[in-house]
Amino acid sequence: MIDLDTSALVKRYVPENNSQAFDLYFVERTPAQVSRLVLLELRCAMARKRRNGEISGQDEQGIMEKVRLDIQDGVLVVEPMADAYFVEAMRLIEDYPQFALRTLDASHLAAASALGVDELATADAVMRDVAQVLGMQVTYFGS
Repeated sequence: MIDLDTSALVKRYVPENNSQAFDLYFVERTPAQVSRLVLLELRCAMARKRRNGEISGQDEQGIMEKVRLDIQDGVLVVEPMADAYFVEAMRLIEDYPQFALRTLDASHLAAASALGVDELATADAVMRDVAQVLGMQVTYFGS
């Protein structure tokens, strides 16, 4: 199963650079796995886009409804975040100081690694680089 990072998943709901490429990728590989953490990040990203005037409040509500339907329809499979993932995230930050690995990205990579994902989709270059060092297959949707 593929695992989706928030930076890639946003492209499903909001037109961005590489959204069309992500849509094709997504349709061919569903169902896809996301952590509960990704849902929190996605919610935050939509609120930020609304505050920045990139989407309207109505758009924001519609997007979150589409996310809910994707979960309900089994297109997105939500995995819980175990405490062990956070311990592993701390280890990743310590073991790879050459990367500017952020808290949530480290947590996401720890979860993906523990769940044994086949492939990670991301639009975040640091996450891509660390995932590759960890031996994950990565599909990159960055600019």
